[in-house]
Amino acid sequence: MANTIIYSLDLFGTAVFAISGVLVASRRRMDLFGALVLACVTAIGGGTIRDMALGASPVFWVENSLYIWLIVTTSLLSILLLNNFPSPPRWLLPVADAIGMAVFMAIGAEKALAFGAPMIVAVVMGVVTACGGGMIRDVLANQVPLVLQREVYATACIAGGLVWVAALYLIPSASFASSACIITALLIRLVAIRYHLSLPKLSKNR
Repeated sequence: MANTIIYSLDLFGTAVFAISGVLVASRRRMDLFGALVLACVTAIGGGTIRDMALGASPVFWVENSLYIWLIVTTSLLSILLLNNFPSPPRWLLPVADAIGMAVFMAIGAEKALAFGAPMIVAVVMGVVTACGGGMIRDVLANQVPLVLQREVYATACIAGGLVWVAALYLIPSASFASSACIITALLIRLVAIRYHLSLPKLSKNR
């Protein structure tokens, strides 16, 4: 039951990340192909880097093509809605994105642990899974990745990862640890969105 819920949330996060790629492509006035490329790299880029680093073969979306079909379908529907319907509420996508981010963090950490990675590496792989695709998207869109400048995003992932490690030591249950990770990362991200929180910026002394 827990695995089914995580898998469903994984697909949900994939769709949401694909939509965010389309929105960035729209703001940068890209064509249909550009929108599909950004949707793909946002949705599966982090997981692809994770699997390549872990030596997981084949990469998850090669083994399960449902991810590609979901991305293409979601992207085309998003483009259609953008051109023909009013924009959704501004809070909707960030909240949905936060859910996808939190789930990807837990999935990435769990997969790394299953491949025998140390705990610290598993946490890093979780962060890569959650943030890697968005960073690639922003680089392709010729903008500084949001996670590197002002967003409490990767920080939320790291906090979720630390809670995941602690939960595994306290109660050796994968489903409990993943749930704790998701809830922690999600709550921190939602609070950051609600109150516009950000990490201090580095300043250059003159």
